[in-house]
Amino acid sequence: MGSALTGILLAVTFIIFVLYAMKGGNLTVGFFVMAILWTIIGMVPFNTAVKEIFTEPVLNYGKTAAYIIFGSWFGRVLVDTGIAGSISRRTEKVGKKSPVLATILIALVIALIFTSSYGVGSAIAVGVILFPIMFSIGVPKNIAVSIFTIAIGSAMYVNNVLFVQFQVFFPKVEWGPHYQRFGFVAMGVQLVILLLFILFNSKKIRNGKPEIVESSKEEEVVEVPVWTYVLPVLPVALSIFAKWDAVPALHAMSGFTSVFQEIIPNSKLVLIIIVAIIAPLSYFRGPLMLYGAGAATAAILVGTGMFDQYFLYGLLVVPSMMGVSACITQSWNLWSVQYAGLDTKTFLLTGMPWAWAATVLNLIAAYILL
Repeated sequence: MGSALTGILLAVTFIIFVLYAMKGGNLTVGFFVMAILWTIIGMVPFNTAVKEIFTEPVLNYGKTAAYIIFGSWFGRVLVDTGIAGSISRRTEKVGKKSPVLATILIALVIALIFTSSYGVGSAIAVGVILFPIMFSIGVPKNIAVSIFTIAIGSAMYVNNVLFVQFQVFFPKVEWGPHYQRFGFVAMGVQLVILLLFILFNSKKIRNGKPEIVESSKEEEVVEVPVWTYVLPVLPVALSIFAKWDAVPALHAMSGFTSVFQEIIPNSKLVLIIIVAIIAPLSYFRGPLMLYGAGAATAAILVGTGMFDQYFLYGLLVVPSMMGVSACITQSWNLWSVQYAGLDTKTFLLTGMPWAWAATVLNLIAAYILL
């Protein structure tokens, strides 16, 4: 009876947290309240709760914060040194002769830059260069925005800054060959889907009306050597070949193991199918978005000990990337929509089907590779 009551209370608090996150509630406050409630429900000893739930995770997150700061800084470096602008202008030269090819090259440039760059600041700095180029060669605004956001989302699979943020929920997952094999495959899959999206809309791009965006200030053109174009992928390469370390973290859920083991399917394939069907629940910070209510979902799944953590990482990171790629609540997506003057509905309808297709394929990849 006690176990059933615990399960009910956990389910109720989890649903409340999901609704709170999806309505845009402050996640830091939500996580803190959830931690208190679950500590009480699980009857975790006071000293254990203070040390393992409220102290150690906060201290360990300092390294993750450093990754975020330096990832955002690196993005600004690429813009301020003129590297991002130089790469972008070279793709613009192709646009007058072949707008579809130019659009494909722009998508690849975006993915290249964001394999290492991170943050809304970097996205804005790159977006104000590339959106006017796409608009000037006739790419419709709704298509341009989805290209921009889905391309960034593809790069996030191998972006170490985002990896360490999600890694805190999966203590045994490391930035190494086992994950990287999946990460690069997943990035490639999403880029292929993006290529198909561009080709599907090729007629609209070729027949689009060019639009010149007037800049509020004169942009200084900085010429840089071609060899500097390798810099956007240099941090990723160093991380792989020089074995840069990622950030470990923890979250204890062992007290609830028996409760959740009775509820969660014990088949990996069944979980993959379920998540593939309900993947849009990553939208609006829902239960499949690790930036939102998915953090609690991750804690539950990891805490059961039923599955390998690499598999669980893939199971939840893939729908999370769907949200990163095409959900309006992602900061750089919201900025992109506002910059292009789109309405939210148009943005969601344009990008969601394609992001969902990439999600289904990448869940299959996670099942095979992780």
